[in-house]
Amino acid sequence: MSTVYYSSARVHKWKYDDSMPGKLERLLKEMDLARYFEPKEWVAVKTHFGSEGAHRIVRPVFLRKVVEALKTIGAKPFVTDTVRIKGLDYLEVANANGINHLSVGAPVVIADGLYGNDNIIVKAGEILGEIAVASLIHDVPAMVVCSHIKGHINSGYGGAIKNIAMGAVSAAHRHTGWRSGRGAMHAIGEGKLIWDAEKCELCYQCEEICPLECIKFQEGDKTFYYEDERCWRCGRCTRVCPEGAVIQEGADGEVFVRSLAEAAKAVLSTFKQGKVIYINFLTEIQPECDCMPGADVPVIQDQGILISEDIVAIEQASIDMLLKADPLPQSAASDKEIKPGDDVLLELNKSPYILQLEEAERLGLGKRQYKLIEI
Repeated sequence: MSTVYYSSARVHKWKYDDSMPGKLERLLKEMDLARYFEPKEWVAVKTHFGSEGAHRIVRPVFLRKVVEALKTIGAKPFVTDTVRIKGLDYLEVANANGINHLSVGAPVVIADGLYGNDNIIVKAGEILGEIAVASLIHDVPAMVVCSHIKGHINSGYGGAIKNIAMGAVSAAHRHTGWRSGRGAMHAIGEGKLIWDAEKCELCYQCEEICPLECIKFQEGDKTFYYEDERCWRCGRCTRVCPEGAVIQEGADGEVFVRSLAEAAKAVLSTFKQGKVIYINFLTEIQPECDCMPGADVPVIQDQGILISEDIVAIEQASIDMLLKADPLPQSAASDKEIKPGDDVLLELNKSPYILQLEEAERLGLGKRQYKLIEI
């Protein structure tokens, strides 16, 4: 049974030690980082930079506390993520969201290069076959995974597993394209975008949100067109279409969720045992992913911070806390009339997210049984 350390988001005393940054410092001391990381060892602090408009990410103040704790033991940390939009644009987004060298106290770098094709093929499993792991994640000896807990339209729940399954994997490989990247998870097999002209209202949101600008409406007849070989299968276009006129053929929700665990195992296979720890931030819990061009109000109240060396245990503990929490009024949860006692993320996204944990445990990434210790 793995140990998961936890500190509540509630502040009962007006002093720094009872603040969330103060509690995070204590959690990091409890973990005894020197047991995992060596002096002068490079350590990737993997997070999500957010998007233009999506600002409810892991706050820079928390990333800085992680960096400072690593520096205290002599390690050399850097903060990183993989390309979600064009690399230089993504660094500008990170900066706008407060993540930069000055704010976090460490270099902020793109793990798979500015073009998103700096990666290494790693064997995955029966679903994916192989996957393109960002070269910096592949090569670095150690990692701290800082995950913002939230919902997701495809995976239902987004935490540590999704953070490395999709966030440590490139969107595409230099030679095999999206078939070895995140797109392989979004559309297992030869997935294609299908456009229904009768449903389309020509709002052009799909064209505007495409990170590669590979969606166009042809002049004259206004016919939908996309560049199949360049498309990352990221799913943004299908998510923003208000009429369901753009769908992704070949996508299988259950297989997608299971493939996340498989990709996570492939990423973790590039590290030696005991070189990765996980911090889950149950704050500003969104109905949707941080890669969307906007952030809604939280659907569940802030719960706190969890830390563990077991990715499955920390995910199970995080989900258990969400299941006990009430949905917040004036949110997407109240829009769907979700009531106390309901599974908020399941009701919002209708995705069997628990399969992530079941598959991860089956693949040997950790145990769902855990002991929770509050700090």
